[in-house]
Amino acid sequence: MKTYEMVIGLETHVELSTKTKIFCACTTEFGGAPNTHCCPVCTGQPGSLPVLNQSVVEYAVMAGLALNCKINRRSIMARKHYVYPDLPKAYQISQYEQPLCEGGWVMLDSGKKINITRIHIEEDAAKLVHQGGAVCIDYNRGGVPLIEIVTEPDFRSAAEATEYLEKLQQILRAVGVSDCRMQEGSLRCDVNISLRRQGEAELGVRSEIKNLNSFVSVATAIEYEYERQEEILSAGGIVEQETRHFDADTGTTSSLRDKENADDYRYFPEPDIIPVVIPDSVLERLKSAIPELPDAKRARYVEELGVPEADARMLTKYRKVAEYFEEAAAGVKTPKTAATFIVTQMFALIQTEAERENWSPPVTAAQLNELIKLLESDKISRNVAKRVFGQMLESGKPATAFLTEADLVGFNPASLEPLCRTAIAENPKSVEDYKSGKEKAIKALVGAVMRASQGRANALEAEELLKKLING
Repeated sequence: MKTYEMVIGLETHVELSTKTKIFCACTTEFGGAPNTHCCPVCTGQPGSLPVLNQSVVEYAVMAGLALNCKINRRSIMARKHYVYPDLPKAYQISQYEQPLCEGGWVMLDSGKKINITRIHIEEDAAKLVHQGGAVCIDYNRGGVPLIEIVTEPDFRSAAEATEYLEKLQQILRAVGVSDCRMQEGSLRCDVNISLRRQGEAELGVRSEIKNLNSFVSVATAIEYEYERQEEILSAGGIVEQETRHFDADTGTTSSLRDKENADDYRYFPEPDIIPVVIPDSVLERLKSAIPELPDAKRARYVEELGVPEADARMLTKYRKVAEYFEEAAAGVKTPKTAATFIVTQMFALIQTEAERENWSPPVTAAQLNELIKLLESDKISRNVAKRVFGQMLESGKPATAFLTEADLVGFNPASLEPLCRTAIAENPKSVEDYKSGKEKAIKALVGAVMRASQGRANALEAEELLKKLING
């Protein structure tokens, strides 16, 4: 057992998928030439005044509802002061004493509940770009709407932290409030970590690791920081409260500055924005818009549709994939078949996170549904269906474009035994190998039967019959 226990809390910044920024009409579209998606408001020019985007509030409320939060019917914006080049006003408009959402939770697969302290809305800062020793500022990101999701210090391992972040990403994508693309910075995580001796209740001195933008970085930073703090404490030293930077190339953290406290930011109510009030009608409308969430959807796929757990996880990870699966499986006898086609053949072709998130495959869900119904009506064999589906993926054409008369003839079950006997007679080496205990040798015999039947025989039935004939 380790001498010290790690205690971790996470602060996750999520960019909302509104079309315009939080306090102005500038686009939130990712990319673009530097400093082209900005205006006097989001660059903090004197005399400019912010106007709160209603969609930002509604998206944040939906996130709070999906994460089991209490929605505060009245909340206020606040000024958070700090001087840094990415913040031209020298303050950030955020929330402090009266946030929009409080007291939610996310359930891990182990049954452990990770408690959420608060969710508040705020504006993103500009992006600093380091080029050849110079630091340039791109204000395109400045003013993009964020929610900050703050947890209690409930994590005790890197694995728990990454599982929480994966679930958070899936939930927010399912609700449609953010694309949560870590590679584009629309989901970023700060890790607060401290150590204490096993069995102790008092928290240790924490370090904050800023702006981690991948699950791997979060896990690596936590493990490194645990080892660093453990070494200090084991040697009788004292861990300093500070903010640290993570270097993904080396997998190490380094000191940035002393950790700020709330007093350092000199919070006070934002005088240019009136309090945010959520009417009953708006709250009810937003509650009714919350879809079935990933964990519930996965359980339904497994328990009601017979989809294997691993496949259900893959399908529910992406909102559009789940929608595609449900349309493809509508009215079929075995929805598991639709899941298998998607997770095997389609995912082999559509591999990147961005492609699966956007999900616009060449084969429509209706075309896959038609193929499965042909298979289930015994008009084609599974092998034919697999071959034809591959051709559909290459061309975007329906199954009927590739099915021949021979494919649709089907297979006479009475033909299976003669084919199996022929395969045994023509492959004595494989028969002897199987008899000597080489289980894989039976596959060669099955292959012979499948070739002789032009792929129309049932491979599982052929294997069972071959074993029966060989074993006498």
